[in-house]
Amino acid sequence: MADTAGGAGAAEAAGLPVTGWAVLGLLSFGRELSGYDLKKWADASLGLFYWSPSFSQIYGELRRLERAGYARSRLVAPESGSRGKRTYRITDEGLAAVRAWARETPVDPPVLKHGPMLRLWLAHLLDPSEMRAVLTHHRDHADRMHARARLDAAHAATEPAWAGPALTLRWAERYYAAERDLADAMLRDIEAPEGPAEP
Repeated sequence: MADTAGGAGAAEAAGLPVTGWAVLGLLSFGRELSGYDLKKWADASLGLFYWSPSFSQIYGELRRLERAGYARSRLVAPESGSRGKRTYRITDEGLAAVRAWARETPVDPPVLKHGPMLRLWLAHLLDPSEMRAVLTHHRDHADRMHARARLDAAHAATEPAWAGPALTLRWAERYYAAERDLADAMLRDIEAPEGPAEP
């Protein structure tokens, strides 16, 4: 088993993209994780309120974090009949950096890019059945995401170290419930005698 750690330091890490900070944040819970583990954790948390990076993004950021000295990896010897795997752990420098990023970076307001709303904005080009189809699809998606967020929040609540993920997953649960309810309200608006309001 060989450990590796980078030496480029903070100069490179200062330019980390948000994906890099997210991957470093996943490592900040103190566990040694493989790229596959990181992808699973991202899907079960980040993907419900921000986005879930692809495997290629995760491995690219892990290489960047190692070069910056913020993570180190080791090749774990294979168990019988399996291949070895590379696992990653945050360094003290990485923990200090992600802590500073979380505490000091200005909070960017979220940018709403809402596909169903854009479609409804073009309601003059749609008939009511097409508008209903857009909203029903969105409502069903929000309902599925709400159920998924609820399950993941319940799982996160069983881990004492996951207080932050549990909070954000409860936020995601409420967000998707609100999206579902808004879609239902819009469906009622479409069915109202006067129809959808003019722009």
